[in-house]
Amino acid sequence: MAGHSKWANIKHRKAREDAKRSKAFTKNIREITVAARVGGGDPSSNPRLALAIQNAKAVNLPKDNIERAIKKGTGELDDGSSNYEEVTYEGYGPGGIAYFIEATSNNLNRTVGEIRHLFTKHGGNLGTDGSVAYLFDQKGSIKINKPGIDEEELMLLAIDAGAEDVEIEDDFIEIMTTRENLMAVKKNLEEQGINVESAELVRIPLTEVSADAETAQKNLKLMDLFDENDDVSNIFTNLKLDDETLALIG
Repeated sequence: MAGHSKWANIKHRKAREDAKRSKAFTKNIREITVAARVGGGDPSSNPRLALAIQNAKAVNLPKDNIERAIKKGTGELDDGSSNYEEVTYEGYGPGGIAYFIEATSNNLNRTVGEIRHLFTKHGGNLGTDGSVAYLFDQKGSIKINKPGIDEEELMLLAIDAGAEDVEIEDDFIEIMTTRENLMAVKKNLEEQGINVESAELVRIPLTEVSADAETAQKNLKLMDLFDENDDVSNIFTNLKLDDETLALIG
């Protein structure tokens, strides 16, 4: 999972930089709205909504915005802006690197056009549904800030709570779980006094693909461009980003 962890590290730093930008707010508002529409407006009985609210608070989304997004999702507040749909896109980037992209859109024609344009312009191509999904496994990811954390103790707590793996990164600790155990592990850690920064479902490549520095750089640029698109929620690839490759990129 080295590539996932390195990209997660890059995204984590970027998320902190973006926290004050309206784009970060927009993405979190959309996720809250969709979560409330799909599972109801009560976070105590809607785990996805509970996660969305927690992740929104992590980027300092105001309480009023959170409550308004929930009401849009449940239909209590209808201003015509809550008709978002979840959609996924699959394709290949430079060097044949597989991409699985999750998005939330209120205009699917616009979104697919933008995704296709980015793939084509940067040496890749948009594929069909199922063309790369089989290359990934869905897992739970819990992130915890490192300052003040006893890493060895946290690793023991995480494993006892049912975690599959623990990755120690530069700025944070990532705890991996099965899809089904994400909420249970998160709850267990919080009951032990651990402050969870974020928790979400991610897609882990079954096999990572190595690339030379130039190809890796091209893919990182493409990943960044996808991440800047307001409709895109998550980008997953099977690019292997080890320390050696990142050092070559500079």
